[in-house]
Amino acid sequence: MRVEIWTDINCPFCYIGKARFEQALDAFPHKAEVEVVHRSFELDPTVKKDFTGLVVPHIAEKYGISEAQAAANEKGLGQQAGALGLPYLTEGRDYGNSFDLHRLLHLAHERGLQDAMIDALYRGNFAEDASVFADEEHVVKLAVEAGLDETEVRGVLADPEAYADAVRADEQEAAALGATGVPFFVLDRKFGVSGAQPAEVFTQALTQAWSARSPLTVIETADSADGDVCGPDGCAVPQA
Repeated sequence: MRVEIWTDINCPFCYIGKARFEQALDAFPHKAEVEVVHRSFELDPTVKKDFTGLVVPHIAEKYGISEAQAAANEKGLGQQAGALGLPYLTEGRDYGNSFDLHRLLHLAHERGLQDAMIDALYRGNFAEDASVFADEEHVVKLAVEAGLDETEVRGVLADPEAYADAVRADEQEAAALGATGVPFFVLDRKFGVSGAQPAEVFTQALTQAWSARSPLTVIETADSADGDVCGPDGCAVPQA
């Protein structure tokens, strides 16, 4: 079974939602047969690459609330993260364009290191003082810590087209599936879960999706028994 998770590194609920989903997955009896793939979603693709801003005033302006309210919201998110054992800086965090980070996540997927890479980026954004949006050296350091080759990472960052199509394809798929926010979880392309739901909701979704898997239906025809096939012992030699 495949679970695809559309996320953005800017998104605190993606950080929290991943941990809650993993709580459910760790207890799922078929965990070994579940493939998890992280997909790209930019919360604000209009943010310029060279721009960063502070989260609290940005949230206050975006939602029409006071900075004190926005700061209180950040503290509340910090408490939710802390309940899951996740470190979270409630003051001084920034936000920015995440397109390059998504490109690196596609590199990591090809190298079998996507989960380690997204965890490193979440840690870098939500738990460390250095910026993942304004400090490329910090991003390279995180990528290497996740297991990626430094030269390869720098090569992707230096080439704006590397994995760009893959990121855009993910975003187009999200739109086609009706995702307007993240995190967005899709199980076997049959079931969707929106938001950082409690672990119990993910347990229910995993169980339902597993139960709904359909066995393969083999199409039988009058001549199917005579079809030529290859098996473990080789291929049948056609008779002249």
